[in-house]
Amino acid sequence: MIPRYSRPDMVAIWSPETKFRIWFEIEAHACDAQAAIGVIPKAAAEAVWKAKDVTFDIARIDEIEAVTKHDVIAFLTHLAEHVGEEARFVHQGMTSSDVLDTCFNVQLTRAADIIIADLEGLLEALKRRAYEHKDTVRIGRSHGIHAEPVTMGLTFARFYAEMKRNLARMKTARAEIATGAISGAVGTFANIDPSVEEHVCKALGLTAEPISTQVIPRDRHAAFFAAMGVVSSSIENIAIEIRHMQRTEVLEAEEFFSKGQKGSSAMPHKRNPVLTENLTGLARLVRMAVVPALENVALWHERDISHSSVERNIGPDTTITLDFALARLTSVVDKLVVYPDTMMKNLEKFRGLVHSQRVLLALTQKGVSREDSYTLVQRNAMKVWEQGADFMAELKADPDVRAALSEAEIEEKFDLGYHTKHVDTIFARVFG
Repeated sequence: MIPRYSRPDMVAIWSPETKFRIWFEIEAHACDAQAAIGVIPKAAAEAVWKAKDVTFDIARIDEIEAVTKHDVIAFLTHLAEHVGEEARFVHQGMTSSDVLDTCFNVQLTRAADIIIADLEGLLEALKRRAYEHKDTVRIGRSHGIHAEPVTMGLTFARFYAEMKRNLARMKTARAEIATGAISGAVGTFANIDPSVEEHVCKALGLTAEPISTQVIPRDRHAAFFAAMGVVSSSIENIAIEIRHMQRTEVLEAEEFFSKGQKGSSAMPHKRNPVLTENLTGLARLVRMAVVPALENVALWHERDISHSSVERNIGPDTTITLDFALARLTSVVDKLVVYPDTMMKNLEKFRGLVHSQRVLLALTQKGVSREDSYTLVQRNAMKVWEQGADFMAELKADPDVRAALSEAEIEEKFDLGYHTKHVDTIFARVFG
């Protein structure tokens, strides 16, 4: 991922330096385990660990790989240049995927830890804004059209609940991806004892894959990238709502516009929702990895390498992008400028129309059939849409409505508090 959409901690996980350091630790821990069961001399394992402070020469590894056309062999060759003669005991009974897959899962696990922390930070921001605007009334919309009143706090709470589910998904995905395999050429442990796998995995904070082939099963990875895809869709869900609220005709909220910021090279008046538009685009990039990850599940026999080129790209790109997007969204939510007065003006724009259901229900309670009640309310509502009439006044002037409801009963149906009376109940469900 390009630096513009990257944060250093996540980028570091995918650097060549980090990758080769993990490869080294896998090989060194495997040597310890091999020495413990007498397969290699203890002195050989100690000789390997003497290279733990070596800064691996990436250019040198690339140089070797240009000849060998094999990345793991190139690394092992370079490692041998530091370890010396005892290097012949490194990689005993192992295959390249033991190193590659175990390393990849270490990286994904570390990436998951960052994403989980990102989600926790976003949840804190959403909860704070939810309580801040728990009673800030705004119009709810369905199909983009005014429906009935809600509160801005409920909007934030809804997004909080969604992101809390995403936090649970990422924790599950992390647990599922945190496995390693040191099981040999086709996963049978023919040339390496299972205790080596147990030792290496424990040292790296993983669990041993119950059964592998030459690779760790890719359904685990598919679930991991799918979980990130869901998180990205939730990011877009929030971003779309903010973009809608910032439209000039709505302007119920907007992204914080900093001093010196410019919205347009041509129009000095512009204040555009550039951050949430950017988040919509970044969400697409994260989801772009989901289908290839699903397609990686089906490999030929014990292994082919059709998944390899995919994962070399989607591993870093997807995690780096999602980390950046979550941090950006947290900042947007934290600094979002909310306009309660505009919310109320928008709610009242159609002169009481949003209370139509209450009137409908009141008529049915008075013995009018639902079909007739709907007709009575709708014919008065259409005058508001088409003529700009006042809904309450039209209802009061309708003799068929007045036959069932008094003026006082009609007026009572226009109480905003009716729509927000269960906000505390919903908050208790969401926040506990």
